[in-house]
Amino acid sequence: MRIALSTSVLQRGKSGVGQYILALARALLDNTVDHQLVLLVLEEELPLVSFAQGRAEIITVPERYRRAIRNILWHHSRLPSLLREFEIDVLHVPSYRRMVWSAPCARVATIHDLAPFHVKGKYDPARMFYGRVVVKQLARRQDEIIAISQNTARDIERFFGIPVTRQNIIYNGIDHRRFVPGDQQAAQREVVGRWKLEAPYFLYVSRLEHPAKNHVRLFEAYNRFKARTKSPWLLAIGGGDWPGADFIRAAAAQSPFSRDIRFLGFVPDDALPSLYQAAETMVYPSLFEGFGFPPIEAMACGCPVLSSTRGALAEVLGEAAEVLDPEDVEIMSDGLTRMAFDVGRREELRRLGFAHARRFDWHANAEQVLSIYQKAIVRRTRGA
Repeated sequence: MRIALSTSVLQRGKSGVGQYILALARALLDNTVDHQLVLLVLEEELPLVSFAQGRAEIITVPERYRRAIRNILWHHSRLPSLLREFEIDVLHVPSYRRMVWSAPCARVATIHDLAPFHVKGKYDPARMFYGRVVVKQLARRQDEIIAISQNTARDIERFFGIPVTRQNIIYNGIDHRRFVPGDQQAAQREVVGRWKLEAPYFLYVSRLEHPAKNHVRLFEAYNRFKARTKSPWLLAIGGGDWPGADFIRAAAAQSPFSRDIRFLGFVPDDALPSLYQAAETMVYPSLFEGFGFPPIEAMACGCPVLSSTRGALAEVLGEAAEVLDPEDVEIMSDGLTRMAFDVGRREELRRLGFAHARRFDWHANAEQVLSIYQKAIVRRTRGA
């Protein structure tokens, strides 16, 4: 079986979808002894897939096709001929934004979430229209759909009319070789040296996107927490800039405790485990998630989690996290206070979270994805 994986929404590895693509590619390479993986990669992102050199065929996509509209057009015009030229049996597009209308092979798509239906103003009007209207028709033409949570699968049924029974629910994994509890004291020394996080800290790892990631309400809750408790706890914000980043930074600058709100920028892969290991609490107040990598990664590193339950978060985190209402600043502030001062609860959540995180594994994910590729080929062959 010759498998083509489109990586053009890799976004330089700085998003959840980008991490999904890289992790899936690695896991597939470990599971494809009898198959050939072909990666379609934008020029400037070739270094990110260096792990695949000599193990997969790599087709370079000219950099001029990076921007969204050109990239979508490339998927619909140039890609089908490449699939024919390289004799591809199944194409996997790991994002609904690049699903193709037609192809000379079986088509599989991963849908991570349908956020445009839930978060007002998440994208500009053109992208909102594309996500709400065009994608609905494209999704119906795929041979198989992978949903990364039951929540996403239910949304696909509700908004696109594709029954859950016609979809494949496969949870994301995490890399358990990287995300481990480790030596907390050594991790604390590293984060002090790298980011000057000398005091205990709440950690929020997410791209700086407003309003979807809900940073501004988190700052308001943190202000109340600091004013009431006089606590030295810091708030560390890790993540690259996205639309709305300037608004988020401006809101932090207006805080009376702005010196204790630390922006870390995009956190490199090699530094992320230590950041989780040294944190006293991961706080994740997102307004909507199709899965939510950071809370599970934090749990695997022994970091207790205080999280929203919006989107798939309640499903993915189960009983292993303390929960908050992401739109109620007072409740969020109470949650911060509870996590800061209830050491017993933090220890309980460390134990529960570590056990819970073991459920999510990329090796198991890749095995299931391979079976979906075969299923898609059979469906196409039969004309179902």
